[in-house]
Amino acid sequence: MTKRIGGAGKARGEDSTILGRISNSEIVSHGRRAAGDAVGVSKKLLWSTGKAAWIAGTTFLILVVPLIIEMDREAQLNEIDLQQASLLGAPAQPVQRGF
Repeated sequence: MTKRIGGAGKARGEDSTILGRISNSEIVSHGRRAAGDAVGVSKKLLWSTGKAAWIAGTTFLILVVPLIIEMDREAQLNEIDLQQASLLGAPAQPVQRGF
């Protein structure tokens, strides 16, 4: 009988090398399935996270940005009122609007 050096031949229908036996073992195939399942779950999670980020971003743009703009506009009007009051000589008092 000749001894094989290197190579990944098959003897009696099975892999004769250590690497071949390990790669065809039940533990390795179970690990591959688990890795495949993990990839699928990760893709679903990433897709769901992307959808949630899109919803949060558009909601922020529609609801919060106009509020910030209006608050800035109100602050500018208050500042203009204070400047006009100081030019006219009246004591500077902040004006509350919209309440």
